[in-house]
Amino acid sequence: MGDIDAAATSTGGLDFGALVSGGLDKVQAMQTKADGLAIEAATGRLQDVHNYLIAANEAGLAVQLTVALRNKAVEAFNEIMRLQA
Repeated sequence: MGDIDAAATSTGGLDFGALVSGGLDKVQAMQTKADGLAIEAATGRLQDVHNYLIAANEAGLAVQLTVALRNKAVEAFNEIMRLQA
């Protein structure tokens, strides 16, 4: 919640674009971490495969949440456009 508080304090309100951008950056970082651990697991350098499994599941869930939020945003936008017609 620190990121949200920082965005709210700096602009006097929530900066939606900054929140979305920050969230996407975090999802990308999770995916990059999982990819790095997958390479280590494939080359035999990873001692604990559970770390890769955890990172891959976290990244997968983050992507699923991002897609679900995008879908809801598109649905809301389409509904607003229907109301205006």
